[in-house]
Amino acid sequence: MMRAIRRRGAVPTTNASSEVRQLAGSPEQAIVDWAFYRDGERQPDVTSYSEGVRRARNGDGFVWIGLFEPTQRQLAGIAAEFDLHPLAVEDAVTAHQRPKLERYDDTLFAVFKTIRNSPDEISATGELSASGEVMVFVGADFVVTVRHGAHSELGEVRRQLQENPSHLALGPATVLHAVADRIVDDYLAVVDRLQDDIDELEISVFSARGGRNVGRVYQLKRQVLELKRAVTPLAQPLRQLAERPLRLIPPEIREYFRDVEDHLTRVREQVAEFDELLTSLLQASLAQLTVAENEDMRKISAWVAILAVPTMIAGVYGMNFEYMPERDWKFGYPMVLLGILVICFTLHRFFKRNGWL
Repeated sequence: MMRAIRRRGAVPTTNASSEVRQLAGSPEQAIVDWAFYRDGERQPDVTSYSEGVRRARNGDGFVWIGLFEPTQRQLAGIAAEFDLHPLAVEDAVTAHQRPKLERYDDTLFAVFKTIRNSPDEISATGELSASGEVMVFVGADFVVTVRHGAHSELGEVRRQLQENPSHLALGPATVLHAVADRIVDDYLAVVDRLQDDIDELEISVFSARGGRNVGRVYQLKRQVLELKRAVTPLAQPLRQLAERPLRLIPPEIREYFRDVEDHLTRVREQVAEFDELLTSLLQASLAQLTVAENEDMRKISAWVAILAVPTMIAGVYGMNFEYMPERDWKFGYPMVLLGILVICFTLHRFFKRNGWL
């Protein structure tokens, strides 16, 4: 059992220690960082994970342990230590969950989808951002965060919390708030970039060759759909955290959750506007593309009609009948050519005047 394991000497660092890897039940580095906090301060003298858990259980503080893409075996020991519900543990391991908030006895289990701007160019599949998931288990004396995806790191969140001990002293709920706040702030950054991209696209769609932007519109619409899947289901969990009295969420923290909910509302409204605007731009692009294709077809048809005249006359005279108009006349051949040119010129003027050429 994890309570029986101790490590002496070294102070915990941001990398998983050998003890933590043993606790995880696998040689893989699933646990990225862990720490024991008392009065909002990280306690460097607590060098044993089991000691930190013991002191937390005695009401002396709380433990925060962070994992990255753990397997069932890696998470089993920690789940047993903190009595995590098997269904929540299964969700944390398999990932690909909808944003949600669930309560299992004395533990809260929250799921967030992370979406961040990617510095790379648009891929062939239209991916403009990097996505992942963060699961958070919150108890009276512990926090367990489980990350999925390379762009879901929480190192900066931990550092910012440690720089504000008075806030961190409010308990494990501050970690849940900090994670939610960071993820929603990332949504805002993605939305701001989308706003710039859509503004540029709107200008180009109504340019002379706007119909060529259908692929770009579709790529942005895919990203808006991805963002919508992350944002829309999160509204209800944040509303519960901000308004519903929960034993693990102090009233002071509920006020902070209301601020996060306000930011999420802004994101939801903008995402809905983007979706409607991109739908209109897609329809406009398709309409312009259809008009352009019709223009091309009219030009082709006009030239076919003009070229049909010399083709027809040449075909008639190529039959070599004995009695042909002006066949024995000295100026017959030039007159036929002149007739062809006059007819073709007349057709060209006609099509030009009617906008076909």
